[in-house]
Amino acid sequence: MATDVASPAPFVLTLPGVYAPQHDTRLLMRALEREALAPGTRVLDLGTGSGALAIRAAQLGGSVTAVDLSRRAVLTARANARLHRHRVDVRRSDLTAAVRGHTYDLVLCNPPYVPSPAPELPGHGRARAWDAGLDGRVVLDRVCDGAREALRPGGVLLMVHSALCDPDLTVERLERAGLPAEVRERARVPLGPVLRSRRAWLGDRGLLGRGAESEELVVVRGVRAGSPAAGPAV
Repeated sequence: MATDVASPAPFVLTLPGVYAPQHDTRLLMRALEREALAPGTRVLDLGTGSGALAIRAAQLGGSVTAVDLSRRAVLTARANARLHRHRVDVRRSDLTAAVRGHTYDLVLCNPPYVPSPAPELPGHGRARAWDAGLDGRVVLDRVCDGAREALRPGGVLLMVHSALCDPDLTVERLERAGLPAEVRERARVPLGPVLRSRRAWLGDRGLLGRGAESEELVVVRGVRAGSPAAGPAV
């Protein structure tokens, strides 16, 4: 489904080095709002950054846990949750490591997904919020492979990334992991400064036209097979 990305994110403050809400945040927020959360829906926000998605999920009635590997992001998300007067359990974690054994009705993820000339993920600095290896899939693939364990039967994963990273591969990988999936949202947005700075390199790899001024973003929706479990999640 093609859409604009006009859904406004909650106002948030960001510390230096923390990813501020952008087009991808707003597109994922639009997909979140389409889910019609019931009060108490258990939500996990992977890579929360500023906490904007976690806060919106709490505003919609969710019981929200948010995680991020960055200490500054954890501090930022906690501060923004207090600013909006919403209870969000924010933890420092490498993806689901800190919540292993817990399951959720909805998992949100806006991972690093920008293809980078460096094959390894950066260990610190601002680029950790977007650089994701040569094909942009280092973190995406980890989420695809591990999301099923974090979801209750019938639970939903919503994950946003650039079409440069091959949405069809994301769908295929989720389905192999036991999550039937589809692209649910699409939007074309102007190239940001990082992609503009890498336009020649991306062109050499056949990922982006040399004169391109925009990229397509997608939200992939995967569902864990099975009926929703009775009673509270673990």
